[in-house]
Amino acid sequence: MVNFSTGIVALLASTASLSNAFSTSQTGAHRQSTALSMADGENSRRTFMTESVMALGGIVSAAAITGVPAPASARVFLDPAMYGDQELRVSAVDSLREAVRRSLLQNPKLVPYFLELALLDGLSYNTATSEGGPDGSVIKAVMSSKETDAHTKSLQECASVLLQAKKNLKKMSSITIADAVALAGAEAVNAVGGPVLPCQLGRTDTATNAPIPSSMPPLNLFTGDASYEVVLDTFRSSGLTEREMTALLGCLLSIDTIEKATPEGDWKESKKPKFREAGKMGRMSEFKALTDEDIANELAKDDDESYTIEGDDDWYIADTFGTQEDRFGKRVNSGEKPQLSTALKNLAKTSTSSTQYSWVKDFLLSKDLPTAQTWVQKYGSKPLIYEKDLKVAYNSVTQLGGEFTGGKYESLLKNKKRKTLNDDDLDFLR
Repeated sequence: MVNFSTGIVALLASTASLSNAFSTSQTGAHRQSTALSMADGENSRRTFMTESVMALGGIVSAAAITGVPAPASARVFLDPAMYGDQELRVSAVDSLREAVRRSLLQNPKLVPYFLELALLDGLSYNTATSEGGPDGSVIKAVMSSKETDAHTKSLQECASVLLQAKKNLKKMSSITIADAVALAGAEAVNAVGGPVLPCQLGRTDTATNAPIPSSMPPLNLFTGDASYEVVLDTFRSSGLTEREMTALLGCLLSIDTIEKATPEGDWKESKKPKFREAGKMGRMSEFKALTDEDIANELAKDDDESYTIEGDDDWYIADTFGTQEDRFGKRVNSGEKPQLSTALKNLAKTSTSSTQYSWVKDFLLSKDLPTAQTWVQKYGSKPLIYEKDLKVAYNSVTQLGGEFTGGKYESLLKNKKRKTLNDDDLDFLR
């Protein structure tokens, strides 16, 4: 109490001194312009500066005494131009995708956990407090976790892959860990044969010494251990609709179902013909190469025609310019391209033997979520609608709370209200 009173007295004394320095005075009938006149020796510039510093010091002291906290800065800034030209951006993105795909081929069971990281990072945003958001804080939360269960270890393994990929990229280019989390989630979906999900680049990372936001969802949010109320509240507090929640949870269920249905070791088998010769294209690669004796026998069959063979015998014709599988690695599911909507179509038949996310069935089919039930039925019967909505929902969850900055992007997109799936006035594909 004594310290508080002393601080107030110091503040009042400093303020009074500063007020006197700015006060005006009169000499006879003539009014001086200000007491800070350079002609007045007592109120010289040096005196003014001294008194100003004392006043500011008193204000700072009072703020420290009263314990007024500094305003929290929890916004996620997005600068789409932060990677420079297109070549640098493509190089960074492709390198990260290749690192994620390689880790999935070595351990396909990590497929759903990369998506979990992306969802947890985005769902950390709270619309009421503007805290959290997809800034990579989930990596800090995962790596600092003391849990030793299989789920946490899988999340930590995925986080380690992204941290190592970021470290390797520093040798050539760079990528933020926040962008890496979002890109890895999209790549996990594509790795099992799903669509290429859009992912905006340019997220800024959280400060190294920044604490984990209090709005960070529990890491076991998708294990079935969290109550349905917690899951629903997490999506709602982040600003997502039930329709978007249904699309994202359905995707998590689908990719895990597809991964578990893929025979173990199937990803190691090559699709290319067993006998393949460099320089041969298409089905010719499966044919036995002709020997000089075979050619001589063929020429001897027709004496009326003359054949001249000229040119370079060492020509090489590339058989591909690089498909996605050639650039980033094979898909985890090497069979026919699956439909992600199949899992939602057969949601009622989902069991614990087919996926670890079987709790999604009871959650989405709950009587308390009639909207979710409606979209489960629609997504299961119309794959195109589901794929379209999934792209919009994933793009939204990886930008929650984001504020665009930098040049034209800031002027066009800053403070622009997020459009949800419920804002589809054109009613596409219904």
